[in-house]
Amino acid sequence: MLYRAPLLPYDITISPNSNGLPGIGQLRDVVGAAMTVGLILAVLALIISAIVWALGANSSNPHLAGRGKVGVLVGLGAAIITGASVTLVNFFWNVGQSV
Repeated sequence: MLYRAPLLPYDITISPNSNGLPGIGQLRDVVGAAMTVGLILAVLALIISAIVWALGANSSNPHLAGRGKVGVLVGLGAAIITGASVTLVNFFWNVGQSV
């Protein structure tokens, strides 16, 4: 005999609640500060990597120049991901809500 799981109702609606837990406002401030620190560190990494790339290219050191190029790309990627993180989370939240 096959057991069938009961069907779940389809009209469940749950949305984020910004006042359900104490400290949500402070947590939002902490996350914003972490994003700011992340962007500052990404810009610092980009500047240092550009300097390393320039020194490597100027001194005919292909290994150093290659490391500088990789650092520039990583710094740019980190800045893009950090800056777009809120938009990405909102996008995937909306995609998940439409499933």
